[in-house]
Amino acid sequence: LYGEFTLTGNPKVRCAVSLTERDLIVQRLTSAPAGRSKVALSLKDCVGCRAYRADDNADPAAYLAVYFYPLTRRWMSPGRSRHRAEHSFRVAALQDPRANLEEAEKWATALTCLNLDGVGPVPSRGALSVLSRPSRMMLLVNPQSGKGQALTLYNNHIQPMLNEAGVTHTLVITERQNHARELVKEADMSQWDALVIMSGDGLLFEVINGLLERADWEEAIRTPMGILPGGSGNGLAASVHHYSGFAEPAAALKVQQLCGFLLCQGLVAHMDLVSIHLCSGLRLFSFLSMAWGFVADVDIESEKYRHVGAARFTVGTLVRLASLRVYRGRLAYLPAPEDDHSEVEGSRNDVTLRCNGQASSLDPSRDSPRPKTFHNSCHSNNSCKARGRRESAPCRSASGALAGPPDSLLPPLDQPLPGDWVVVQEEDFVLMLAMYQSHLAEDLLAAPDATPDDGVIHLFYVRAGISRAALLKLFLAMEKGAHVGANCRHMVHAKVRALRLEPLSPKGVITVDGEVVEYGPVQAEVHRGLGRLITG
Repeated sequence: LYGEFTLTGNPKVRCAVSLTERDLIVQRLTSAPAGRSKVALSLKDCVGCRAYRADDNADPAAYLAVYFYPLTRRWMSPGRSRHRAEHSFRVAALQDPRANLEEAEKWATALTCLNLDGVGPVPSRGALSVLSRPSRMMLLVNPQSGKGQALTLYNNHIQPMLNEAGVTHTLVITERQNHARELVKEADMSQWDALVIMSGDGLLFEVINGLLERADWEEAIRTPMGILPGGSGNGLAASVHHYSGFAEPAAALKVQQLCGFLLCQGLVAHMDLVSIHLCSGLRLFSFLSMAWGFVADVDIESEKYRHVGAARFTVGTLVRLASLRVYRGRLAYLPAPEDDHSEVEGSRNDVTLRCNGQASSLDPSRDSPRPKTFHNSCHSNNSCKARGRRESAPCRSASGALAGPPDSLLPPLDQPLPGDWVVVQEEDFVLMLAMYQSHLAEDLLAAPDATPDDGVIHLFYVRAGISRAALLKLFLAMEKGAHVGANCRHMVHAKVRALRLEPLSPKGVITVDGEVVEYGPVQAEVHRGLGRLITG
């Protein structure tokens, strides 16, 4: 298409506008600043457009507005981010208002068709599909998450962007814990093309477990899920930002702008989910992380600093470092095939053995082996529940049975482990962290090699004996993912498919996706590509 229009805000500026399969090319025909007379706007950055008439009936012109979110580098701002750019043209070649509107609509239709044909979202490796247009989204907002500004951010940033993209969505404001879980468990999912969560990671945890509690969980869990950062952690949103090719950490607003843009583009990919069994027999599904020890303590104890946003984790880390704890427990895991049970660590003095019919390890300080068996020791001392925060409910189907796919790698918690598992020799730890996305929080690149569907749990544990200074250095390095190569002799990193943890300390906290779960023996298995994620 080719046309000559004036700019909506400045009728003295006339432009020649051309539409190709890849770009919208705008060239000024009147005087323009040097070097800025012609610009090619990539349709990959376009989220939508509209043709309309002005309210003034005396004006015969029609108008074409095209909305772009190009990647730009702002002055005094690190890295690149997406920023809104509206290009609006006045179509007034004829005196007939209807003819002018038809011309504007012809351009809008062509632009929309090019985006729908895949010029905008180009599927990459691992991509499944692109959301249908127009899309129908259920958008769940937790107004209490983070600093309590999620609803304001939606009104100011997300709603206008979705409207520009022509994305039909229904806003649902959650009123209590597990509201979202109950809602998606009973909802008619045929009415929705996607579920979008604007909150911290806890609300998505509710949605995933609600979907997997349905009788039709196999179909329901394939519903694409989108994330918009609105909490204080925002680990999955930061991971989506990372998967989109951004190496540098970004402020929440930049991540939000990118995630909103990706919702409009609608590229859907696989996402791993992890099945977690608790000592009471309950089963949960996780999308982000499981933590015990230092990380879990910081997450829960920093709740009191929620009003400062993401900085709560920095404050909580410093407070916990001042009184560093050691946690006793037993840890075992099933190595990922490509890893061949090798561990990335700074010290070669660690002795780690395979199981021989049962979970066992050797104490190098003794002359003879000291067998240990992982059995369910979930007694009163070993199932202390954290206070001040409600625990997660089990994932059960409508019939009351454990929902979701079967776990082929996990024996019951009260049974010995198979012989191909690896048992960690030590029993004194500072932390255990299992990651299946790249980011634990906005500024914590915990697993830099992780991808949404690699079928791997990235297991980290830090052994007792590390100094406060070394642990602080490790967490500072985690901001850029440099902790993996920091050569810290107390930290071990292994890629695994399943794991089992048996805490021996009488008190402690275990978290799943930042939510407190019951304290006691726990085991987990990754299910590759079980979920669907709107990503870049």
